[in-house]
Amino acid sequence: MSVISCDNVSIRYITGDLKSIGLKEFVVRKIKGNYHTKEFWADHNVSFKLEKGDMLGIIGANGAGKSTLLKAITGIMVPTNGSVSVNGSIAALLELASGFDNELTVRENTYLRGAMLGYTRSFMNEMYDEIIEFAELGNFQEYAFKQLSSGMKSRLAFSIACLVNPDVLILDEVLSVGDGAFRKKSGDKMKEILNSGVTGLLVSHSIAQVREMCNKILWLDHGNQIAFTDDVELYCDAYEEYLLTKKLPKTPQDIENLANAFAIRQLEEKELEDKKKTEKLEKMIENGDSKSAIDAAVRILRKNCPELLK
Repeated sequence: MSVISCDNVSIRYITGDLKSIGLKEFVVRKIKGNYHTKEFWADHNVSFKLEKGDMLGIIGANGAGKSTLLKAITGIMVPTNGSVSVNGSIAALLELASGFDNELTVRENTYLRGAMLGYTRSFMNEMYDEIIEFAELGNFQEYAFKQLSSGMKSRLAFSIACLVNPDVLILDEVLSVGDGAFRKKSGDKMKEILNSGVTGLLVSHSIAQVREMCNKILWLDHGNQIAFTDDVELYCDAYEEYLLTKKLPKTPQDIENLANAFAIRQLEEKELEDKKKTEKLEKMIENGDSKSAIDAAVRILRKNCPELLK
């Protein structure tokens, strides 16, 4: 049995309905014959399955339907059509600062968030010190949540979600929280979690992050499914080329063409960079700065052809 299964999931938003305009405005418009609604399909016929230990990278430009799909998987939204099935507990980091009470302390909010994720008080008692240590908030436990910086709030939310024990972990643009040191620590923690067999979904604009962490790709565009595949490198190459050209692929051959164009572009950029380095070395030598030229040449060789230095 799959851990997550989405079968032809479609999600529709209706604008101009009673909920959005209020009863009074609704009555007035009905009387005048000026009541209209508009439909917007955030996702349309999205299908995929994930097994235990899979990490799915969901890619697509803004407005592709990525976050809406995550809300359907977590149960925040009900699909208009199709079905979503999830087997196991979910820890979702969709909006890191949501679900906290600004008037409560860091300690109280930690237990509150844990309860919202379905964990017992005894379990949270066991995990509390580790959560606070990972979030680097040991000196702020009795501070009101509203007194924390946005980075501190995000670190606490990330720590609670990652240091508990979910079967499914869902991340929406959250691995960039905190400073560089914490980002590395959070990335390492994510790898540790995934290696333990947790199934994950990652929405990220960082394709390098998707390449590093994911073994499957779901590409969405304006709610439509472009591809679901385990050929991560090929489709990431194609997607990066699409971001530059805006040529949306329609066939497998289009994917190949985009990926090939990306590879050629990368090679040309590397050759240009190498040419600039060579010209810089030549200029150093012409100016009589031979020591700097030699040092620079050694650095270049160490990076590109280390075997020549042996």
